[in-house]
Amino acid sequence: MRGWDDLYPLPVPPSWVPGAAVGILSLHFIQKLLFPYFWADLRYLLKVLTYGARMEMYRLQGRVVTVLDKFVKLAEKQPHKPFLIYEGTVHTYRDVDRRSNRIAQVFLQHEALKKGDTVALLMGNEPDFINVWFGLAKLGCVVAFLNFNVRFRSLLHCVSSCEPKILVVGADLLGTLEEILPKLQKDVSVWIMAKDSTFPDVHTLLDKIEAASEDPVPVNRCSANSLKSAVLYIFTSGTTGLPKAAVISHLQVLKGAAGLWAFGATSEDIIYITLPLYHSAASLLGIGGCIQLGATCVLKKKFSASQFWNDCRKYNVTVIQYIGELCRYLCNQPVVSGIKVMPICLSV
Repeated sequence: MRGWDDLYPLPVPPSWVPGAAVGILSLHFIQKLLFPYFWADLRYLLKVLTYGARMEMYRLQGRVVTVLDKFVKLAEKQPHKPFLIYEGTVHTYRDVDRRSNRIAQVFLQHEALKKGDTVALLMGNEPDFINVWFGLAKLGCVVAFLNFNVRFRSLLHCVSSCEPKILVVGADLLGTLEEILPKLQKDVSVWIMAKDSTFPDVHTLLDKIEAASEDPVPVNRCSANSLKSAVLYIFTSGTTGLPKAAVISHLQVLKGAAGLWAFGATSEDIIYITLPLYHSAASLLGIGGCIQLGATCVLKKKFSASQFWNDCRKYNVTVIQYIGELCRYLCNQPVVSGIKVMPICLSV
């Protein structure tokens, strides 16, 4: 009597199968040995290409979703989540949205700003830099970030080159304003982040913000017509001549804001920004990146090597930005016992 194997013999694999299996295993071990990060790099590349394809699809379809639009949505979705932490004070997504609305309302009532007008911003790192930036963006204005380290002739060149209707100056930069005010174009309206002014024909902003409405401005004011339209001017440092303005479009802001996300940061991260906000690394990748993620940002007035790691521990920082020599300064700091921080470092 014939057995089961006689009736149904097992199929014999083709002669090439064992060789192929050995080849695949060999390739696997060679890849692990010589290219250990191949699959991680491939996943990252596909992630970036997918984001780029989505941006291109938006462009072709005429859909314009800006970083500001994403921020407003987050203010509705997670109003009580901290967006900015500055000198120990927490500013939630709703706080920043409402204060930027107030600033937009002030300029809507007191200045004849049109959509597309340029406003220059001369301020240091503080929450109101972002509040003014967003408030003007809600009016459809192009905001020019001025380097507060640039003085007199170079600063006047920056102001004149972007032809702003308004110049907004931080309270800690009134000395710089005093230097350039006599030479400033007469058609530039000057506003300072203060309640009182000793300068003739200079407007105050803080007192008017307190009295302004928190209502959003008309949507047609802030809606962008094209992802390629200009939204920011960011100036070069001027080390090889007078500073020059780089024109930043909505699309470039979106690409910059995707940097933290592309490198693996999440909405649970706390991002430490010590770079100046007039720099694209801090404003586009830092603040824009926080918005892209829906994360929290710890904003520092200026970089301090001696306070850096204490701040990281105090605020549970998980991601830092660095540029240039910043890490060398940190490595030269004396070792302090009890401090052990392992943040993700993003080099820009």
